Amino acid sequence: MQIHIEGSELPGRTCGPGTDFAGFDNIHVGVQRKDRPGELLTPHPGDAPRASWTLDCTTTPGPDGTRVAGPYIQDRLGGHFVYLSWGTVDEAGVFTMFRRAKLMIGDIDPDVLEAAARSGHLTARLRLSDDRGLPRCARVRPPDITWSATDGA
Repeated sequence: MQIHIEGSELPGRTCGPGTDFAGFDNIHVGVQRKDRPGELLTPHPGDAPRASWTLDCTTTPGPDGTRVAGPYIQDRLGGHFVYLSWGTVDEAGVFTMFRRAKLMIGDIDPDVLEAAARSGHLTARLRLSDDRGLPRCARVRPPDITWSATDGA
């Protein structure tokens, strides 16, 4: 199965300080590889009109529903999820993470996940900035993210 993540409304390349972090410049966002925080799939600049990623995964039926695994699916206490990592990129091209968002596999409706396993395509759509215009972080749950089984087109 492929997971397609479609992000819109990015927060911009620069964000001022928030209540819980310092301000940052040259912001980018990418999907973090499992157990490798420094390895990102397709980082997009924070001022891009949109960002998208396609993750190759495997699915297996289990007693608790469909299990999803793959190189970008984190498997930690608390469940399976995809990390969207926010960071800065310096002049040498080095990415330094400052926060992450968790897209929880367990929050997907089981019927949607089963349908996606059959069709081979699961799509997530979300705004990448929060209500304050800052990079979206923490657990991203419906209605802030929508999951659907799609045909991949």
